[in-house]
Amino acid sequence: MRRFTPAVPAALALAAALTAVPAARADDGAGPPPGIAGCTATACHFDVPPGTYDVKVLLGGETASSTAVDGETRRALLPETAVAAGERVARSFTVNVRTPEGEPTGAEGTPGLDLVLGGSAPALAGIRVTPARHSRQVFLVGDSTVCDQPGDPYSGWGQRLPQYLRRGVSVANHADSGESTVSYLGNPQLWATVQPRIHRGDLVLIQLAHNDKTTDEATYRANLETLVAGVRARGGEPVLVTPIVRRWFNADGTLNNGTALLVNGLGVDHPAVVRSVAAAHGVPLIDLTAKTKALVESLGVEGSKALYLYNEKRDNTHTSVHGATVYAGLVRDELLALRLVPEGLVRVG
Repeated sequence: MRRFTPAVPAALALAAALTAVPAARADDGAGPPPGIAGCTATACHFDVPPGTYDVKVLLGGETASSTAVDGETRRALLPETAVAAGERVARSFTVNVRTPEGEPTGAEGTPGLDLVLGGSAPALAGIRVTPARHSRQVFLVGDSTVCDQPGDPYSGWGQRLPQYLRRGVSVANHADSGESTVSYLGNPQLWATVQPRIHRGDLVLIQLAHNDKTTDEATYRANLETLVAGVRARGGEPVLVTPIVRRWFNADGTLNNGTALLVNGLGVDHPAVVRSVAAAHGVPLIDLTAKTKALVESLGVEGSKALYLYNEKRDNTHTSVHGATVYAGLVRDELLALRLVPEGLVRVG
């Protein structure tokens, strides 16, 4: 992963991009916290062990700038922020660092914390990384529509969610491509690894349905109940999330009741089962099926293409970066509406 440096004139920035900088070490109390010395013109790297870290960035330069920050496996950590010429703006976020850094069954990624500077006119004036002393984790349990996708043009909504959360809340995205409720519970790299990491007060958002194509209703219901009970056993708060819709239209402009709305070949209506389990066990529900259905139908056959990878891959299931960002915004709105995350810890602009 490439690295970046503070805002400097263009010629100096180009020269800095060609110069390797030794990685900064974690703040262990023996010296100043890692900062700008860990950066080059395009990215930052910090030698920190797995854990949760607060990152404070100072944005801006001599000319007008507009900066976004991504990290690890293409996670959106800070939305694009405009700063007037000569001014500086401080922003903070909390980030989860782990191995593997993306999908649990995917590549390990690089050790430590990697950040990438983006936006239309990026400018970094300073950065500080410190261990997060008081943070709440939002765990994500899901499939390829949620996960940290490793490469363009794919993106899961969970990959875009961190940018909507301020310092004090981090996202630990343990969603994994191709997983059903059956495989997620059965693979030791997945639920057996996630559950012990849950602490009291953590949120665990669960969206599994797309790959439960051969799972009967009783098994699907029981698996959801197992996940809910497992979260509560650790003192966490489970949140059930109905799956995002697939982009399959009927001739009248509505979404197909089977493929689009996640009814499998056995006639199992996955969103309906999720809603039923949530109601029966007093679990907060984010009805992402209903939210995405309304949005996709309002945009229509042509307008909704940009949410998915139809133009790039003829893919009506997986979202583009744009679509994942929009859907992450819907999740953000529901976290606020359900009062699952305090208003002061959520970015709404």
